[in-house]
Amino acid sequence: MEKISANKVAAVIVMVRELDRAEGEMRAFVERMDVEEQAALVSIMWIGRGAFEVEEWDEAYSTALREATTPTADYLTGTPHVADHLEAGLDALGISATDEENQLM
Repeated sequence: MEKISANKVAAVIVMVRELDRAEGEMRAFVERMDVEEQAALVSIMWIGRGAFEVEEWDEAYSTALREATTPTADYLTGTPHVADHLEAGLDALGISATDEENQLM
């Protein structure tokens, strides 16, 4: 998961949880990420959703790069339970989503 920092993923989780008030901020944050970071973010969400296993990281990442036809912020906001999936993805990768989110507070 060297393509994106856990801190950035946690920031997206926090903003998505407050989407009513922070959607613009979340969109700007994601849009400032480079293509590799955006693909990694989507890969983490897919792992958390169960579409890929942790061992399939390379496949998830290359799929996210290849299939990125919708802006990442649109894709994320259109995905039900995206914050839960991102948290589960970080946890599956051995990173405490709760610890990362608490560091932002």
